[in-house]
Amino acid sequence: MDSAVSDSATYLDSAEMTLLKIVVTGAFGVGKTTMINALSETAPLHTEEVMTEAGAAVDHLVGVRDKATTTVAIDFGRRTLPGDLVLYLFGTPGQKRFKPLWEDIARGALGAVVLVDTRRLDASFDVIDMIEEQGLTYAIAVNAFPDAPHYPPEVLRDHLDLEPHTPLVVCDARQTTSSVDVLIELVTHLLSQPVPESAPAALDAS
Repeated sequence: MDSAVSDSATYLDSAEMTLLKIVVTGAFGVGKTTMINALSETAPLHTEEVMTEAGAAVDHLVGVRDKATTTVAIDFGRRTLPGDLVLYLFGTPGQKRFKPLWEDIARGALGAVVLVDTRRLDASFDVIDMIEEQGLTYAIAVNAFPDAPHYPPEVLRDHLDLEPHTPLVVCDARQTTSSVDVLIELVTHLLSQPVPESAPAALDAS
């Protein structure tokens, strides 16, 4: 299911740093905004709105009853990793109705972190399908909610239909160290993939 780097992948090598565009995605309520808050070394940008009664018919709250806000456009943050790797983190809305916006956000990304919630694993299928349609290399991050069931890695891989080489990491999206470990797993996986010569250097380090 996992694939090589997209031809539109955004990266830039310079004498001082390498800039990478990374998507943080997942189903509704899995912790994408929380992870970007934990990761960003700059003040993160959020486009959250309060959830209303009118949205109850489309934003199903099974497993996330305490959720009061939702991302309606984008989250954005920045994280520097060892080796002068600068990651620009773009968080997506989780609802399927935002698919056109999701596709715009994902365009030009080098890879993706897909957050999943073991209370609602089936909700991740559509997101993983979209990731693969975009041709993005990805890592699965299981956000360990306190009341979520725990499954062995082989069970999760089988249920999510993952390739053996796709990284699968358990994390706490609230914690910076745990979230950074997810990024390191993804970047390590990305560096093992061939980078096509046609991929444009679309980010400017200046």
